[in-house]
Amino acid sequence: MTRMRTSLAGAAVLAAVALSACGGSGGGATTTQGSQPAASTATQTATSSTATATATATTPSTSTTAATASGTAIPNSGGAAVGGGGASECTAGDLSLAYLGGQGATGHGELGFALKNTGSSACVTAGYPGIQFLAKDGSALDTTPQHTTDDFFGHLPLASVTLQPGQTASFRLGVSHGSGSSAPCSTAAGLQVIAPNDTATLKVQIPNGASECGPTTVSPMQPGTSAYQ
Repeated sequence: MTRMRTSLAGAAVLAAVALSACGGSGGGATTTQGSQPAASTATQTATSSTATATATATTPSTSTTAATASGTAIPNSGGAAVGGGGASECTAGDLSLAYLGGQGATGHGELGFALKNTGSSACVTAGYPGIQFLAKDGSALDTTPQHTTDDFFGHLPLASVTLQPGQTASFRLGVSHGSGSSAPCSTAAGLQVIAPNDTATLKVQIPNGASECGPTTVSPMQPGTSAYQ
C-alpha cells in the first residue's frame, strides 16, 4: 500500500473527530470466517477465477486453488469446521481417489467418487473438494462447479468426517446430459480432484466417459460411500 504523508494522516484524524462529534455511525456488516454454517442449505458457484455465493446461508470456508495444464484454476473450499480429536487434515499424500460409478435419468447424471485414507494415522476431511474434468489426453475441460448441500439427487449435510487408516469418504457430482441441456457438452475421460483444505491434486479415470454440459453440482464430503446413491 502507498504510504500517506504525515500531513494527510493528520487531516484524516481531524475529519474523524469531526464526524464523531456529529454522532454518525457506519452500518457495515462484519464477516467471520472459520465458523460452522448456521443453515443446512448452502450453494456456492465457483468459476475458473472467482467463487460467487448464491446461497440462502453464508458458508464460511478456507479456499485454495491449483493450476491445471491449461491454466484453469479449480477452486477448493473446506466449507465446514474441521475437528476430530487432534487428527490432522486429510491431504493428497495420504489419500487415494477412486471412481464409484455413474447413473442418470431425465437429463441428469450422477457420478460418485471416494477418497481413501492410505496413511498410517487418522485424518479429518470436511466440506467440498475442488474438481476439474479432463479429456482423454489429460488436458483440462471447461468445468464450472457449484458447491451445494441440495442437488437433483437429494440433501447431503456439511459434516466433519474422521477417516481411520483404510476408511473412505465420498462425494458426488451432478451433471446434465446432452439431451437435457442446451449448453455445449463435452465428454470427460477423467477427473482431477483437490481434497478439501489441500492444494495437491489426485486424478482418476472415468470408465466409458461422462457427458457434462454446463455447471456441475458438487456435494460435500460424506462418510464411507454414502454420497453416491
